[in-house]
Amino acid sequence: MAIKTTRKQREALFKIFQRDFPNWVTPTLRRSRIGILYKVPSFQYRKFLKTCTPELGGFGAVMVPWHSMWLGVEKDGYTHS
Repeated sequence: MAIKTTRKQREALFKIFQRDFPNWVTPTLRRSRIGILYKVPSFQYRKFLKTCTPELGGFGAVMVPWHSMWLGVEKDGYTHS
């Protein structure tokens, strides 16, 4: 089942993903060690997105596990633990 997210939430989720994978420029574009950009399959990013769950009893926030804690991303993109 897909979770409905806002554009701001998707941008915030990608920033969380970039904390572990800083070479990713977009979900399908990656920078090599020498600075060359190349397209890659986005299965790592899609796998990360599948870990997102809706907040229980909330107002549209999504929760994502990250480094032994849960991060919440509100509809306006605000991220908190």
